[in-house]
Amino acid sequence: MRAAGALLATLALAGCGGGATDPTVTAPPAVPAVDRLSLRQQVGEVLVLAFAGTAAPEYVRRALREGRVSGTILFGGNVEGPAQLRALTRSLQRASGRRALVMTDQEGGDFHILPWAAPRIGQARQRTPEQAAAQARAAARDLRAVGVNVTLAPVADVGRPGSALAARTFPGGPRATAAAVAAAVRAYRAGGVGATAKHFPGMGAAAANTDDAPATMPLAAADLVPFRAAIGARVPLIMASHATYPNVDRARVASQSPVLLGDLLRGRLGYRGVVITDSIEAEAVISRGSVVVASQRAMTAGADLILMTGDGSFRPISQAFVRRARRDRAFRARVREAAARVLALKRELRLRSPAAR
Repeated sequence: MRAAGALLATLALAGCGGGATDPTVTAPPAVPAVDRLSLRQQVGEVLVLAFAGTAAPEYVRRALREGRVSGTILFGGNVEGPAQLRALTRSLQRASGRRALVMTDQEGGDFHILPWAAPRIGQARQRTPEQAAAQARAAARDLRAVGVNVTLAPVADVGRPGSALAARTFPGGPRATAAAVAAAVRAYRAGGVGATAKHFPGMGAAAANTDDAPATMPLAAADLVPFRAAIGARVPLIMASHATYPNVDRARVASQSPVLLGDLLRGRLGYRGVVITDSIEAEAVISRGSVVVASQRAMTAGADLILMTGDGSFRPISQAFVRRARRDRAFRARVREAAARVLALKRELRLRSPAAR
């Protein structure tokens, strides 16, 4: 453990430009609203679900209405066009009492869910911070117009030639990537959309996308530079990867690693915002066990939002969280802490606080 701590200190400090952290951003001190929620509602605040179709099913609207889910992620099958999407997001907000996180994966170029919306070009073609900011400003405007309040972008990985994510990263090395990431985060914030820096602690060297296969790589100090810049720009969400970094934590993927999420991200880098997992149904996760077990491991490690992209995951994960929180005081405290961070994020996005039940 002493060796791991020394490595974390070296990684966190070496070559890390990009701005100082702001410890006041979405900090998780005791938030009165969280303590007015039932246990089931607190669990709901840490879950994001997906659903099929261009209209929200009744079970989704009911879960939002009862506070049993924090929000939804939208994919291509949920989207036909601007008018339809506006109607869908309005129905989600009506059901939730205007409390729902509504997110999508809108990186730009070939990697987008809303084909008409910015970014018009992918990150690999955004060669300056000014271009990154302009694309993010346009994207924020397009997303807000149809009721999307969180984007799972920008990619903050430092790309390497031939890697699985090379076509999705900003061009240049760690400092150029950091400058573009910070510019995009600030532009999204100004436009009223929550940006998500991903995939912590960096997947620029990955030979495979964890959606499709397990990925293992060493963590280098250069990988952290853009994440420090994102934190300095007050990024409201950071997505934890499902890759394994054996020089830091040999046994666990990043999204389930208290060393990476706790000691490094919260401790060494000083991040105080929301940590969201990558898809809990990713192949790199389910190859190790069930999504129910994985989601609890992620929450225990320090994640605040569990991203469910499969239609069938919500009920078993929700029920397992409630059962464990009732018998496990430490897990219940972890859920409460995560829910408080999510409520702070919602306030930042000018969403309403949930009503107590």
